[in-house]
Amino acid sequence: MKKILHVISSLNGQNSYSMALGNKILEQLKKENPDSEVVERNLVAEDFPHITADKWQAIITPEENRTEAQRETIAFQDEVIQELLDADILVIGAPLYNFGIPSQLKAWIDHLAKSGVTFKYTEEGPQGLVSGKKVYIAMSSGGVYSENPAYDFVSDYLIKVLGFLGMTDVELIRVEGIAIPELRDEALNKAEKQLATSLA
Repeated sequence: MKKILHVISSLNGQNSYSMALGNKILEQLKKENPDSEVVERNLVAEDFPHITADKWQAIITPEENRTEAQRETIAFQDEVIQELLDADILVIGAPLYNFGIPSQLKAWIDHLAKSGVTFKYTEEGPQGLVSGKKVYIAMSSGGVYSENPAYDFVSDYLIKVLGFLGMTDVELIRVEGIAIPELRDEALNKAEKQLATSLA
């Protein structure tokens, strides 16, 4: 049985192209693995918390000196990290907002990046500790950034930060041109064709 973690970060709800593409990826994965278990983490619907000054102090405070509120903060971070560690496959919905990822998705990554747990520093440099996972990024964008990557700070960032944590088997699937009337209607179909090739 495969455990799949589906991360949603779009502000557009059911009208989201990244969510629609993520669901298409899930459909194909469940066809290949019918007994899969899917865990959904909707960062927008649950108002996923950002790392504040108070939360940062909780993270860096030694365990024996933490207050009850700080322990609750750490417990939530540990839950988010464990959810990642338990997954065999990740499907990450990543819309491009103002050339970057949504702040909610950045907050999720900030919770995951924990020294000594998901990565560590060695004499040879940083080493990711989250290995053996397949990652699919369902990226959406109003423009066509596969042809103009100078303004795409989503794909490169996510591939690098996931790789830093040890996840190097990453497939990027794009649904793009959704703000361009003559491209919008076929954007998802084009992404599905890319997906079919990726999973072939």
